[in-house]
Amino acid sequence: MYIVGILLLLGPLITVHELGHYLVGRWFGVKADIFSIGFGKELFGWSDKRGTRWRIAAIPLGGYVQFHGDMNPASIPNQEALKGFGARERDESFQCKPLWQRALIVFAGPATNLLLTIGIFATFFAVVGRPVPIDPEDSTTVSRFAENSAAQEAGVEVGDRILAIDGNPIVEFRDISDKVMLYPDKQIVLEVERDGERLSIPMTIGASVEQDQFGNEARVGRLGFYSGEFTFVSLTIPQAVGQAMNASWDLTKMMATGVGQILTGDRSIKELGGPVKIAKYSGEQLSLGLAAFVNFAALISLNLAFINLLPIPALDGGHLAFYAAEAVRRKPVSPRGMELAYRTGVAIVLMLMVVVTVNDLVSLPIFGS
Repeated sequence: MYIVGILLLLGPLITVHELGHYLVGRWFGVKADIFSIGFGKELFGWSDKRGTRWRIAAIPLGGYVQFHGDMNPASIPNQEALKGFGARERDESFQCKPLWQRALIVFAGPATNLLLTIGIFATFFAVVGRPVPIDPEDSTTVSRFAENSAAQEAGVEVGDRILAIDGNPIVEFRDISDKVMLYPDKQIVLEVERDGERLSIPMTIGASVEQDQFGNEARVGRLGFYSGEFTFVSLTIPQAVGQAMNASWDLTKMMATGVGQILTGDRSIKELGGPVKIAKYSGEQLSLGLAAFVNFAALISLNLAFINLLPIPALDGGHLAFYAAEAVRRKPVSPRGMELAYRTGVAIVLMLMVVVTVNDLVSLPIFGS
């Protein structure tokens, strides 16, 4: 199931990402020399009438579109080839296009992954519905406590209505999760309404190591109380799209927070996962049925968009950073500077791949974890 899951997951997501680059490139008249799903040796492929080589490669952990005028899949300009291009070849070359067109072509890959995520979430909201409180006034009201509740120990009582956390207003129960889940052991001030009086309660968010049905563990923050009962309400298409955009934005903020916590040492680098863990999770979600697998695919698609927009050379975000520098400087970064930056970027990506792969392998049951 792991192998089937990751192939069904990454294959379509990578294809969608690269199609974003390819289609916007075609829109601006750029010729694509290679469209590859995977890296390394070509397993099979074909060439179309426009001269694009469509290929499936041996290492299915990514993909690329190599546009005309690129030296390699990282889109480093082939300066020698560009000097010998005639007018038609320059017109078909990615590197000879205006800055704004190059930026849009690069941004199109992550944007396509983001649109796919929003589309999947919107479909779920429209078909399955969105959880809403049966009584809206109970959405942020404490109805009962969990065992070993951090909120109860701090002095929160049943019937208290949560107004704010560290001064940030709470409108619905989801706001509480957003401000708590990623912050175990953080000291906060909880503002509640009790019998018409506003109270400030200092407390420490509880830390809980939770397991899913497959034994996967996650350390999360919990206050330890429940609100009123919820029901699912189907949304119209415009409502569903709006909620899907909000959900995608909330998840993106959580990803950024998680990365920041790892960089500052608040979270262990062991929490990072790579291809092996993705394969494990994809197989597990596939075993739960199509709906669970598609929802997981939406999360990974959003992850791909987020990671690719990080300002690391060799990723889409690195290209966009160079274009931003070019816009400010009014001239491109020197070929030598770009090559050094891309080599550094590739080294960083490879180093991260080694770290996350070691994390993945250590976490597998065969190693006793």
